[in-house]
Amino acid sequence: MAATADSKTLIRFYYAFQLFFSLLLWVPIFVAYQQRLGLSDLQIFEIQSIYYIAFCVLEIPTGMMADVIGRRRSIRFGALVLVVANLVVVGIPAFVGAYAGFVLHWVLIALSRSLISGACSAYLYDELAARGDVELYKQTEGNARAYALVGKIACWSVIGFVMAWHVTLPYWLTALSGLCAFAVSLMLPADAFDKPLQLRETLLAPLRLIPQAFRAIAGSSTLALLMLQGVGLFVLVRLCQVNLFQPILGSKGFGVQAFGVVLAATSIFEAVGSARPQWMRRWMKDFHAVTVLTVVMAGTLSVMAVGDKWIAVGALAAFSFVAGISFPIQRKVLNDAIPHPSLRATLLSIESIVDRSVCAWAALQLGDFLIRGDLIRFLHVSAVLVSLFTLLIAAVVPFIRANVSALAPGG
Repeated sequence: MAATADSKTLIRFYYAFQLFFSLLLWVPIFVAYQQRLGLSDLQIFEIQSIYYIAFCVLEIPTGMMADVIGRRRSIRFGALVLVVANLVVVGIPAFVGAYAGFVLHWVLIALSRSLISGACSAYLYDELAARGDVELYKQTEGNARAYALVGKIACWSVIGFVMAWHVTLPYWLTALSGLCAFAVSLMLPADAFDKPLQLRETLLAPLRLIPQAFRAIAGSSTLALLMLQGVGLFVLVRLCQVNLFQPILGSKGFGVQAFGVVLAATSIFEAVGSARPQWMRRWMKDFHAVTVLTVVMAGTLSVMAVGDKWIAVGALAAFSFVAGISFPIQRKVLNDAIPHPSLRATLLSIESIVDRSVCAWAALQLGDFLIRGDLIRFLHVSAVLVSLFTLLIAAVVPFIRANVSALAPGG
């Protein structure tokens, strides 16, 4: 399907924003960086749990704010907060190297990402729908993720050496990237949900939007289950690519300089997968594709546990490829199920709360397993639990849909 001229402009700026906003250049080395500054493994994973909890606390308010003041304005705020978050740990002497400084850094990262998590998907989906190009949504999300990954590949492959040259430079460069994202957000086409800033309406929004959002969930036979379907996918990706990535490579004998190179290499596979979400349509519907892909990802987690260093890298590459295909499909499945566009950012934020809540719990468990030197067991247990949960959702949703169809008039 060919995009209209207006949609092409929208898509180009969306790609650029996602590219710059996603360039968290310190991701491959943040554990090593915090360890170098004196934090223990337990403190590092405590901070990760605080991050997920902060995300949970902030997600619904920021989603509602996006629905009240406009998604584009929320995206701009998110980019600005990203800049501040990265300057905190390198530009304020009282916070540099301090536990409290890293807590503040991660809380601001949570605020930044919560401001754009629901807003970006809602903005793109509804703006494409307004232009008659909603069928381009899944491919656009996939391409945006692919281009962002290409940027990460270019940077992550050298970031370990950049850190060795100047230990704080990855954070300064990420702040600069956030500033570029803000500049691009100023050029995004007008949002149909843009409204004048009204303090009273913004403060009273929760009283109106929260009941409406939960009524929408209760009124849909499968929306809540489709939200839960994404939990296994998100938790696997977040844990593997952020929390588990460095411990896995470290346990296989890789040094810090190799972390960025390996992450860049595996990200190539994710970029290829992200650019081709339509491939699964040849064999199955989107809902079933999310189930199958999530179980495959869980299987690769177990392979990482038992393989040698190069088998682990191969499993990471396979994991990344499948993750790349999965995300645009899951986003499309969920967005299609949302009944009210005016609540889209709020409902997507509710889904994110569930995802991050599970991640917070899992990060705490990971810290305990690492202290006991039991990483392999954690990988196996995670793979089994995610697979069973995903298969349960896959069995329940068709059953509910069949019963709803049977009860419908003329069913």
